[in-house]
Amino acid sequence: MEIRTLRYFLAVAREENMTKAAQILHVTQPTLSKALKSLEDELGKKLFTRHSFSIKLTDEGILLRSRAEDLVSMADKIEQEFILLDDITGGDLYFGLAESYQISFLAHEIRKFKDIYPALRYHITSGDTEQIEEKLDKGLLDFGVFAEIPDPSKYESLVFPEADIWGLVMPEDSPLAEKKFIRAEDLIGLPLFCSEQSWKNDIPRWAGDKMSRLHLEGSYRLAYNASVFTREHLGYLLTFDKLLDTSPGSGLVFRPLSPALETKLYLVWKRYHTFSPIAFRFLKQLQLSFTLG
Repeated sequence: MEIRTLRYFLAVAREENMTKAAQILHVTQPTLSKALKSLEDELGKKLFTRHSFSIKLTDEGILLRSRAEDLVSMADKIEQEFILLDDITGGDLYFGLAESYQISFLAHEIRKFKDIYPALRYHITSGDTEQIEEKLDKGLLDFGVFAEIPDPSKYESLVFPEADIWGLVMPEDSPLAEKKFIRAEDLIGLPLFCSEQSWKNDIPRWAGDKMSRLHLEGSYRLAYNASVFTREHLGYLLTFDKLLDTSPGSGLVFRPLSPALETKLYLVWKRYHTFSPIAFRFLKQLQLSFTLG
């Protein structure tokens, strides 16, 4: 199975039209059709259902698309790293980031680094630890940012300079907005929004024996999306401070939890990972800055 053939397959899957895909790939339609037929023969599965004016993926084709996207991304990353082995002016860095105001520390370091290496290109994807860990393990990322302690048998890590403070975000007209702090007993019987990861790992160590009496109304991966539901009075959002606009006039308020609940943020990379030259230089800068900072 060749990477070129997988690129052909992904183009057809994306365009759902053989003619359009052939034009984009700058190959003839017979060449493209032959390559895809060979791929189906190699896998022993039908990947497309062909209609009069379009092509749709079969279930097997959908599975291959998810795998092919990762393989092609990895091939692109490897090719780019070899091209830039001797290029000291730049290169590509790939990050997978948790949500936190502390990402500003990382952005500051990238800005400083780009002053030294003006041809630097950086690529950002966001998600929870599970999503980022999957991409990191596949080698699609140079660095991940976790909002939980990383497995030391798999990863090296740096701790961010500060900690994220947990609290409750709610509409400004909520009765709980009158409180300075939010305790676990205040939340009993209320519809709550929280990330699945934090509902399993963070909130239980704060709520203790009251955890069983708390109700998860809905989970989220992005705090902004959850804030939209909170603004509509559908529930109360458990999240980090400084992630959302809760300033006067925003319609939302933030109240810290009591006792205080904090979460450390970690910059993570695979143990024994072979870095590209630009990624290695960036890591050295971070190690120095985070240690001194």
